[in-house]
Amino acid sequence: FVTIIVFLSALGTSGFSLTPQHLSKWNPASSTSKNLSFVGTTTSRSSTKSTASTSNVATSVTSEELEMMLHDWDLPLVIDAYASWCGPCLLMAPEFEAAAQELEGKVRFVKLDTEKEEQMASRLHIQGLPTMLFLSKLGDGLSGGINGGALKDRIEGAMSKEDILALCEEHFFTDQEVN
Repeated sequence: FVTIIVFLSALGTSGFSLTPQHLSKWNPASSTSKNLSFVGTTTSRSSTKSTASTSNVATSVTSEELEMMLHDWDLPLVIDAYASWCGPCLLMAPEFEAAAQELEGKVRFVKLDTEKEEQMASRLHIQGLPTMLFLSKLGDGLSGGINGGALKDRIEGAMSKEDILALCEEHFFTDQEVN
């Protein structure tokens, strides 16, 4: 817990405004709060909460692998653009993995290391970390398509598992027709 407070204090000096309201909204024992400014208690990107499965569903991809996915895909795609030095990215990693496990077989979750894949990060217009891109097949999303997919949403900042699941429900599983 002390590590997290020190870490969050350091964030306050680099442009992230940490206020008492942030701390009052954060409950490490509960992942059901909807108004979180940050999530998680883990300090390692590769660690996940213990689950029945020991393998990661959300896999790391290279630019080339992502290109192939965008040309030949059958599931909606959520991309987590992160960096290993990014504190909010580290805090969100277990939440992203938990959402990936819950939607396994319905939505594909991948992670793109923006340090290793700088050109792809630039092509995707990644400006803040973490950034999540929600993509579906072309023709049923917002403008700003990427290869064979339509950008449904772009979210900058760490999110809880519940918020990620809610966005997937909204963008991929809810009928978007307006009468």
